[in-house]
Amino acid sequence: MNKVMLMASGGLDSTTVAYQLISEGVSVYPLFFDYGQHCVETEWEKVNEVLPPSMQKPERVNISDLFRGSSSRLIKEADLWADDVKDDDLYVPYRTTLFYAAAAARAQTVGLTEVYTGFINSNHAKEIDCTAEFMNKMEQLSESIGPVRFFSPFRYSSKAEVARRAVELGVPIGRTYSCQAASNFPCGACPNCVERLKALVEAKLV
Repeated sequence: MNKVMLMASGGLDSTTVAYQLISEGVSVYPLFFDYGQHCVETEWEKVNEVLPPSMQKPERVNISDLFRGSSSRLIKEADLWADDVKDDDLYVPYRTTLFYAAAAARAQTVGLTEVYTGFINSNHAKEIDCTAEFMNKMEQLSESIGPVRFFSPFRYSSKAEVARRAVELGVPIGRTYSCQAASNFPCGACPNCVERLKALVEAKLV
């Protein structure tokens, strides 16, 4: 059986990729990054809860020291009753670049050469490192320095398309978590929450 690594976060996109890989008979090694996000324990709980039962438990890797002291509201949680949080406040510099490098390093270390991600083409909250163009460039770079290759099945997909695929695969959509502003309960107003709700409405799931 082919075995691959998956960057798993407990969110809808990466969880859908997990279910798709399992449906194809692929063995998956889930990798979870603790980068100091204020919702890390909620995400860790969710990623263990929502991945397919047949999948091995995720490995948690701590890279939080790199963002110590960051003013990003993904690291330093805002008081949503008092603070005016803008999209730009949620940006974490070079986060996705770091994810790619760390996943490649861990994959080659444990003898894997394929890494899957749930990234979709996104431009919100200054996420220039979540665009399809960026992902293509990262893959081209990795091809020149080692054996690890990256695959993002939904890089050209909309959130609604991912949601529809999630339904087909039996993903527990309601238990996934991807809020950027609140650590325990989805705020409903951050870019991720808004994008998620719009996608569920568009996919006629709510």
